Amino acid sequence: MTSTAEAPKSGARTAHPDHLGHVIFIAAAAAMGGFLFGYDSSVINGAVEAIRHRYDVGSALLAQVIAIALIGCAIGAATAGRIADRIGRIRCMQIAAVLFTVSAIGSALPFALWDLAMWRVIGGFAIGMASVIGPAYIAEVSPPAYRGRLGSFQQAAIVVGIAVSQLVNWGLLNAAGGDQRGELMGLEAWQVMLGVMVVPAVLYGLLSFAIPESPRFLISVGKHDKARQILEEVEGKNVDLDARVAEIETGMHREEKASFKELLGGSFFFKPIVWIGIGLSVFQQFVGINVAFYYSSTLWQSVGVDPTDSFFYSFTTSIINIVGTVIAMIFVDRVGRKPLAIIGSVGMVIGLALEAWAFSAHLVDGKLPATQGWVALIAAHVFVLFFALSWGVVVWVFLGEMFPNRLRAAALGVAAAAQWIANWAITASFPSLAEWNLSGTYVIYTVFAALSIPFVLKFVKETKGKALEEMG
Repeated sequence: MTSTAEAPKSGARTAHPDHLGHVIFIAAAAAMGGFLFGYDSSVINGAVEAIRHRYDVGSALLAQVIAIALIGCAIGAATAGRIADRIGRIRCMQIAAVLFTVSAIGSALPFALWDLAMWRVIGGFAIGMASVIGPAYIAEVSPPAYRGRLGSFQQAAIVVGIAVSQLVNWGLLNAAGGDQRGELMGLEAWQVMLGVMVVPAVLYGLLSFAIPESPRFLISVGKHDKARQILEEVEGKNVDLDARVAEIETGMHREEKASFKELLGGSFFFKPIVWIGIGLSVFQQFVGINVAFYYSSTLWQSVGVDPTDSFFYSFTTSIINIVGTVIAMIFVDRVGRKPLAIIGSVGMVIGLALEAWAFSAHLVDGKLPATQGWVALIAAHVFVLFFALSWGVVVWVFLGEMFPNRLRAAALGVAAAAQWIANWAITASFPSLAEWNLSGTYVIYTVFAALSIPFVLKFVKETKGKALEEMG
């Protein structure tokens, strides 16, 4: 895209909305998809061992059932951008809400292992849609002065969803007498854990009717008056609305709307900017963060922690995740995206290396020695903290900002699909890798955390304070 130096100027970069509370509500409502993303991704943590015992499956097959949702995530992420360009961001949110609801009900009432897997794929498709639509929509409705912090709502909602799912799981486990298969409300406890997601799914659907369509989408379909009205709501009355609409429209019309083919180019199939987005997504997953949220209860039980305590540690890790995310939200527009990513990578290397060392100890009576046990527990929290205050937030902010307007939806879809594929690779491989060598598994994650540092330094450009029309 050519620079906006040739496009009409609106002063949008420094504009402050007259009703900031309304803008925050819009971003928070859209980020409810992120809450469901986090909740649905993590709630399975409380059901892993129960599913293993109910269906009498080994680690490899169990891993596939846990990870299969990520295939749906990848498909949903890859297609959501194009769907959103055709029917709008809000309609996509409503479709995702319906799929979340159907998945929750089906997962709570499975006939067999195969249909549990099917319901998880459907839920995964909804997660994939939410992973694309949330950051894209928030970036498109947010004033540039607030876009980083509002963009952080997506990750904040994800980590709150993770924490709430672990708290609900822990509460339901205690209500069932500490047995994941204990009877609760006429079902086994793990089934209730999966079914509770109906509540936030319905809320997400209702909230989607209370927020406006993206002004960029409205302009793309010729609804300029409606776009002006929404721009006034989110960017303030002091902005020259005609100039702002012209600025957006000029950026959109300089080149035709991108197809997948337009993402191709350069020496390695995709254009360099698309590869950078893919790289950010892959590194975010290859540090092993989702092991902490999909398998933490199983992990702690494997080194001698009793089930109730393992669920509690999963919850405390989720609280640390929230704390780190709040730190990132405070500093992402002050320090910048790139410095936070570097700081986080260094912290993750330290935490993961300490976990690798702790898990290398021989178990005594099925438990880690006291010193290694405490180091493993503290290091796990350190790792999650540094991930949350950096890569957990800045990757979503980068993906919402870094692509040129004409490529944004399609490129974000490809990057998010890569993220889900990488997530699947880590999730599906962990049980087998852990049986092979738990310490060695964490050494692999440590190496990827270390490699993320030169990747950011060499290839990633800062997007702090830039208008979306300047990207390219």
